[in-house]
Amino acid sequence: MQIGNCTFSSYPLFLAPMEDVTDRTFRLLCKEFGADLVYTEFISADALIRSVQRTEQKLILSDVERPVAIQLYGRDIDSMVEAAKIAAEAKPDIIDLNFGCPVKRVAGKGAGAGLLRDIPTMLAITSAVVKAVSLPVTVKTRLGWDDRSKIIVSLAQQLQDCGIAALAIHGRTRAQMYTGDADWTLIGEVKNHPSVHIPVIGNGDVTTPERAKECFQTYGVDAVMVGRASIGRPWVFREMKHYLLHNEPLPELSSDFQFNILKRQINESINWLDERKAILHIRRHLAASPLFKGIPFFREMRIRMLRAETLDELFRIFDEIQQTYLGDV
Repeated sequence: MQIGNCTFSSYPLFLAPMEDVTDRTFRLLCKEFGADLVYTEFISADALIRSVQRTEQKLILSDVERPVAIQLYGRDIDSMVEAAKIAAEAKPDIIDLNFGCPVKRVAGKGAGAGLLRDIPTMLAITSAVVKAVSLPVTVKTRLGWDDRSKIIVSLAQQLQDCGIAALAIHGRTRAQMYTGDADWTLIGEVKNHPSVHIPVIGNGDVTTPERAKECFQTYGVDAVMVGRASIGRPWVFREMKHYLLHNEPLPELSSDFQFNILKRQINESINWLDERKAILHIRRHLAASPLFKGIPFFREMRIRMLRAETLDELFRIFDEIQQTYLGDV
């Protein structure tokens, strides 16, 4: 499978762009564990044009994480074109346009999934950005605004006509947000439509190696995008890759291994940000990590862990968890 100059081998797995998750340190970990393509957090076109420092920081890429895509969102042609030109100067491999973010502060203002209610503007933005940059441009979107407007099959053909190099589809409508089950049947319909020739990337509820393989085999997608299942679990890409290639589960990773990866992620985040920001940032990963799932009588310890404010405090709690709940490893 090819996107621009990026060639992917069998069963490519992509790390989905996620705000406050897919920062540089997390992308590098996911790449190390087998992610074939990683995306930045989504970047506001308006903030990028205004040179907001935190937004500009999201453009800092590393050769180690290539291929890497910078994802942009916005609601008007001029700002998206200008932002795409700025993003291209950071030399990503791909520019991705976010037409799928469902949150109110984005979609409610006409950006992200909000553009599913204004297809002419979505198409105009896409065409203009494709013409403005020399990099391959891709799109990530949803099935439609709600159950009454699942327009993805016709929309995919329209976006293809705009010149995009690939299309990622989240199998929910904007109205669903992240509730209910992702509908992969429409993703498969797009992939298998005789008029669609660009790569189609499926996204939504891919949480296990078995489900990843099922999505490739049943719906014929060119790549599978993994989002929330990777939070607190960057090694999920290794687990999925092993199953896809060998049709057997990877031996369970020890709690010691998982703790070491989380500790490494925290230390690298501190080096990238600072201690306070890194501790706040890592809480989402800790809350989602399977390492702490199913431990009985863990509520009080969990609260302490998620309220820790320093590295020393957090690592002491980690040691206590290992000794008290998981055995002294």
